[in-house]
Amino acid sequence: MAPGALWWSGGGAVIRVALVDDQALMRAGFRALLDAEDGVEVVGEAGDGERALELIRAERPDVALVESTSSRRCAPGRAGSR
Repeated sequence: MAPGALWWSGGGAVIRVALVDDQALMRAGFRALLDAEDGVEVVGEAGDGERALELIRAERPDVALVESTSSRRCAPGRAGSR
């Protein structure tokens, strides 16, 4: 699928979401909420910034729901980033 392209399911666009949080319980909670919604597909989860970048590059989600301390770990120029 082309980046930014939404696919259609049952007559409506599907929003592809990546979840990023270092706490598995938070990811599970967000996944449960999003899985209950029509038109939303969770394409993957990551527990840290490095894995988040891998997930986003591989799956090309429309939206990434990122917990703020996870995003700082993968920001260029930040301590701990590669």
